[in-house]
Amino acid sequence: MTLRPDLALIADWVAPGARVLDLGCGDGALLAHLRQTKHCAGYGVEFADDHVAECVAAGINVIQQNLDAGLRLFADSMFDTVVLSQTLQAMHDAEAILREMARVGREGIVSFPNFGHWRHALSLLGGHMPVSKVIPFQWYDTPNIHLCTLKDFEVLAAKVGLTITGRHVLADGQPVAFAPSLRATLAVYRFKTR
Repeated sequence: MTLRPDLALIADWVAPGARVLDLGCGDGALLAHLRQTKHCAGYGVEFADDHVAECVAAGINVIQQNLDAGLRLFADSMFDTVVLSQTLQAMHDAEAILREMARVGREGIVSFPNFGHWRHALSLLGGHMPVSKVIPFQWYDTPNIHLCTLKDFEVLAAKVGLTITGRHVLADGQPVAFAPSLRATLAVYRFKTR
């Protein structure tokens, strides 16, 4: 099974044998990959019934819960790595989930669509909310409530007290080196608490 480009980058950052918590784990593909290739153990947290069923069928430890309720089920520093892939923008309180990730994990990895992409700006200048591969919803039916740019995330991470230790920016699954704030469609950040 081929992982999404952001999940492949995330998997590269996870140490062999790590205890991993995957928030908004979807069908459990990342956890299954980490279990098979790096002998990692952990849990997924997912809200959607169909994804929870897929995780259970794949033998993934999954807890069905709305992430906006917090991570009270987990003790401080219980995990080596906590992952939140393409879910931050759907959280009601992005700051709170980052604080909880820092509480329960030694490091965190977050991926999100970059709202600063030039096509999004062009769409806004044309009078319309952007619709793209990474933001595929119309404004009236989107789960995305807190879209951000690379700089926006970096400012929030500093406010929360996180130290960014790595960053990948992608456009259509490929790395972006030149003008990432305008050209990247997706960002992946790695952080630790200060």
